[in-house]
This record gives sequence, structure tokens and C-alpha cells, in this order.
Amino acid sequence: MEFAYITKGVCSRRIFINVEDGIVKNVKFEGGCNGNTKGISALAQGMKVEDVIEKLEGTTCGFKSTSCPDQLATALKQYLAEKGE
Repeated sequence: MEFAYITKGVCSRRIFINVEDGIVKNVKFEGGCNGNTKGISALAQGMKVEDVIEKLEGTTCGFKSTSCPDQLATALKQYLAEKGE
């Protein structure tokens, strides 16, 4: 299932995520720090949704209380909640 998440409090504007059978298949950030978001996307690919959340949740960026990785975790938590998992 592919879905889009509108980010809050970070430089990226949206995250497009494809999840199949509980595994992250693809992540693409719209905006943000190009190299960092590509790296996050590559690392998350092939991981279980829960593992991505565990590793990235709570990551901050400078003085901000969130970050692009944290927003990815938030998006995946929302995905699980909507799926009833």
C-alpha cells in the first residue's frame, strides 16, 4: 500500500511510503536535505515497519523537537493505527 504523509516541523514537505506485508518497500521525501533523506530512504527499505519506528522515533534535528527520520516514524505509526495494527 502506498500512502503520503504531510510532515510537520521539518524542511521536507511530504513523505511517500510504500509498505507491503509489513515491510517498507520504498520511501521518498519531497523536499528536505537531499542526501540525508535519500540515505534514510535507503536504510528503511526492506525493514519491518516496527523496526523503522523503533530506530528513528525521537530523532531530533538541531533545535527542533522532530526531524525527517522522526517524521517517517510518525507516518509509519499513523499507518499502523489506520490499519488497526
